[in-house]
Amino acid sequence: MATDTHEALAAQLAEDAAERFLRYVRIDTQSDEDSDSYPSTAKQLDLLRLLLGELQELGLADAAIDEHGYVTATLPATVDRDVPTIAFFAHVDTARECSGANVKPQRIRYHGGDVVLGDSGQVIRPAESPQLQHHIGHEIITTDGTTLLGADDKSGIAEIMAAAAYLVAHPEVPHGPVKVAFNPDEEIGRGVIHFPVDTFGAVAAYTVDGSTAGEVQQETFSGAQVRMKIRGRAIHPGWAKDELVNAVKLAAEVIDRLPKDRLSPETTSEREGFVHPIVISGDSSEVEIRLIVRDFENDQLDQHVEFLRGIAADVAATDERCSIELESKIQYRNMRDTLRGHPEIVANLEEAVRRVGLEPKQTSIRGGTDGSALTQMGLPTPNIFTGGHDAHSEREWICVEDMGLAAATIVELTRVWADA
Repeated sequence: MATDTHEALAAQLAEDAAERFLRYVRIDTQSDEDSDSYPSTAKQLDLLRLLLGELQELGLADAAIDEHGYVTATLPATVDRDVPTIAFFAHVDTARECSGANVKPQRIRYHGGDVVLGDSGQVIRPAESPQLQHHIGHEIITTDGTTLLGADDKSGIAEIMAAAAYLVAHPEVPHGPVKVAFNPDEEIGRGVIHFPVDTFGAVAAYTVDGSTAGEVQQETFSGAQVRMKIRGRAIHPGWAKDELVNAVKLAAEVIDRLPKDRLSPETTSEREGFVHPIVISGDSSEVEIRLIVRDFENDQLDQHVEFLRGIAADVAATDERCSIELESKIQYRNMRDTLRGHPEIVANLEEAVRRVGLEPKQTSIRGGTDGSALTQMGLPTPNIFTGGHDAHSEREWICVEDMGLAAATIVELTRVWADA
């Protein structure tokens, strides 16, 4: 069980983190996969610049924002011995699945049962969100049902900031150099593509971008993106007999050939991968289908891409006058194997989780984090829980108490590294 000191720390940090979080989620930071700029949307800089100002207010002399929008700062060591430099990352952007504009967060005490989100028609049900039943009597933050909340990953930002503020105010806490970094565009797979890992100076990092309290994650999906460009044959529909090849119908045929009972997000769990159509755009002459492909094993990921390539070839073969071009690219790789070569990084995180009174539980992320890319770039980066649930939906929610536990875990993790 947590000591009174740790319980008090978590409670103090919960209030600070919640206050910051309620401020951050009101800023629209949705990223845009179709943009060629970096960051992909200028509005992400609104929050990044706010964070820069808050870091400067804490007195962190090297707080800065670079030409890519990366905000970084360093908390100087409070001990006079050599302690490795560690870092904490979180991303400012929100996902495309739901609007992130005009977010109206609701802070309520949960007494059990369904949570009705205003007049939106959206309801958070324990049967669909099983973690909810563990938070009876706790405070939770939800949306009004018309937007996502943005806990992915503004909760991580708030928790890092609350921990940083605490460490600055309490120099008696022993820790080595601690860096913080906030970045754009994680949701579109470009979060750290320009990040200066070689000059950053950290030996290990942690993304604060998880879910259930106590979870420790050193494994993600490997991810690929697939785009199919389907070209039909256009003609005025009044004279279309034996002439028209409708690209919309060809696209429908591609989708119809995807498995209904496997390889789909809505029918898979645990360690099963999937292929997932996310965007269809175009008209009867040309259509583009975008899909994401996910699996924990790289060879399985490659097989899923080849499966899609086979569907494209088969549908294209139905009419010689049409064509389907398929392009694929790797978005990130499972960080598991690299992190297994640095067991102390995860072991220190597990010890920090124990120090706040939780039993660490290693789970695998059915998704990716910036840690996947950072690890591949040479900075080993496992993931820490935030307390958020049902991300990318209008039913997204987070427990305030869990936010305090996440922030306290960050504080304790800096101590663990100093004690090692």
